[in-house]
Amino acid sequence: MNKQQIIEASKILFDHKLNKTGLDNLNHLEPKNLDDAYKIQDELKIHYLSLKNNICIGKKIGCTSKAAQTQMNVTEPFYGNLYSKYSSQNVEKLNSKYFFEPFAEPEISFRIKDDIDISKAPYSLDNIKNLLDGILCSVEIVDFRFQKPLADIGAINLVSTNGASDYWIYNDKVYNIDEIDLTDFEVSFFIDNKLQEKGNTNNVLDNPLNAVLWLINTLCKKGEPMLKHQFISSGSCTKAYRLNTGTRIKADFGKLGLIEFEYI
Repeated sequence: MNKQQIIEASKILFDHKLNKTGLDNLNHLEPKNLDDAYKIQDELKIHYLSLKNNICIGKKIGCTSKAAQTQMNVTEPFYGNLYSKYSSQNVEKLNSKYFFEPFAEPEISFRIKDDIDISKAPYSLDNIKNLLDGILCSVEIVDFRFQKPLADIGAINLVSTNGASDYWIYNDKVYNIDEIDLTDFEVSFFIDNKLQEKGNTNNVLDNPLNAVLWLINTLCKKGEPMLKHQFISSGSCTKAYRLNTGTRIKADFGKLGLIEFEYI
């Protein structure tokens, strides 16, 4: 894709984001590979940052389970951006008028300790805990934007739409990275107090720290360091659940706390 096509594609996607609408496809502006998809995402980021009082507060990781990667026909995750205007701490109500067809995903999130030194990459699990200063629970609201089945949308289109990330809800309690063992950590998801699924952190590349490591090293290769106190939402511990108006959502992260809100 040439620069003008990338700009045009990003403008279409941004307009649909602001108008809370879906689209069938991007036609001739649809990315054909991941490189073009991330270029569209980067251009889309410029539109997001043009909004008043909006900054990039971190990254989300998607497609971190084997089932999701099989469904999307990919062999590794993808990422998108988290924004201050489209995130909140411990929100009590989430208004449906701000979304198109949203789904909720309970995720373990992390906070970056200091600006990442890209010259020291690639990093390993032996030193990744030195890069993080906190762990917290969160729920990502994804909106796939395209009006067709997820498998037909494809990972490349999801990447172009900011990794399908629409909103991020996070707990205000941040724990020390050594306080929680994530090798086999259960997360329960409820709708109207009815248990939908008992998920686990081992659904996220066996351990969310593996997803974080993948992201940091991937960004370092591109020359993009993560910055002090930015967040990483590491991928869903359960499948994604459709949000229906008038329901109450609760994600129980055990020792890490709760994310609970009403979708009105």
